[in-house]
Amino acid sequence: MSLDPRAFRKTLGCFPTGVTVVTTSAADGSPVGVTVSSFTSLSLDPPLVLFCLDHKSDWLGAFRQNSHFGVNVLRQEQRELSIRFGSKIGERWKGVPLDRGASGVPFLQGCLATLECAVTNIVAGGDHEIFIGQVEHLTHSEAGDPLVYFRGAYANLGFPV
Repeated sequence: MSLDPRAFRKTLGCFPTGVTVVTTSAADGSPVGVTVSSFTSLSLDPPLVLFCLDHKSDWLGAFRQNSHFGVNVLRQEQRELSIRFGSKIGERWKGVPLDRGASGVPFLQGCLATLECAVTNIVAGGDHEIFIGQVEHLTHSEAGDPLVYFRGAYANLGFPV
């Protein structure tokens, strides 16, 4: 059976996702970041998460070569960061304040949550690579709403439920 790629994409778009910017450092230490909605927890014991990155990504090499990555869970107010790190513009980090984790991984400031992870495995998955990481450090905020993506657009959760 052959699936229509457009119908497949539209069907998957019915599942709302949070938006993250996954970060690492290039060989020269410069920050690397890309918007990712394919992020999820994998295990509580040990604490593992994963994200998926397209084989065509310009930043795939940096993630493959680094022992750590960071996950920045974006707030609703950080939509512009999602757009910036999801585009092909050259200077993504220009004017963006950052912090560094214990491993040197760059983190965006003001996120809803952050996770600093050691890469434990990289698995091929169709046209993507699946990066699995063990969480070593984390932060989260009790206040604020997540940036959500649904049916090909940013969405508002409409709290309270």
